[in-house]
Amino acid sequence: MKRGEVLLGCLLLLSLSAPTALFADQSTMDLRSAILENFETGPDHHEWMAQGSQNVTTGYPKTAYANTWPEALDGANPSNASQLMALGVNAKFDRQGYNRIDIFPFKKDASGNIVADPIQIPGRVKTLDLWVWGSNHDYTMDVELQDYQGVDYVLSLGSLDYPGWKDLTVTIPPSIPQEVNTIPRLRGLKLVKFMIWTRPRANVSNFYVYLDQVKVLTDTFETRIDGERLANPEEVQKIWGSPQQGSKP
Repeated sequence: MKRGEVLLGCLLLLSLSAPTALFADQSTMDLRSAILENFETGPDHHEWMAQGSQNVTTGYPKTAYANTWPEALDGANPSNASQLMALGVNAKFDRQGYNRIDIFPFKKDASGNIVADPIQIPGRVKTLDLWVWGSNHDYTMDVELQDYQGVDYVLSLGSLDYPGWKDLTVTIPPSIPQEVNTIPRLRGLKLVKFMIWTRPRANVSNFYVYLDQVKVLTDTFETRIDGERLANPEEVQKIWGSPQQGSKP
């Protein structure tokens, strides 16, 4: 065997060992579909409200839960039809223009004040989608996400200029950070709100929009490490959050 052939063989063996294993570990994914909100009762249900921009008509927007669903999602006569709900929003504006409706999850603080309550998204989200009922109005819809540093990102879900139910989807760009090099690596995103925009010449005298089943396609894979319990935020708080930190039990 020639010397050059021996050298080439060694290089091939090296390329198929440690570097390949590292690449495989980094590229492993466990893609799962997760429902963030279906607007029905249950442990994952959030309270939602809507707010309008400065030209909104007094008393609007209004929200209500409606016993309705997309047939493309649940069928025409689902067995649990009486339990299926969608979030409805009714809005009016006093003038045309770039008006906006914000639709967001909320909670009440200790004083009873309403505060925004963004939804934590599991894993590293790849896509987000929801079903939206439109009525041919010349509107558009966005979603606002927030990263671990509190930076907000607005992504377009597209036009609402169509009749009936439609599944609107957006791909999360890789430029939005969802992990870091230190432990724990995962730094998940939060769903802050949805935004509906009216175009300048669109009719804004009275309109209705319905939302159903907000879900994500997300990568939930995590490489197991020895001592990963010490990276759990609850464990960190348990060890370091007490007045007697560092002392023996």
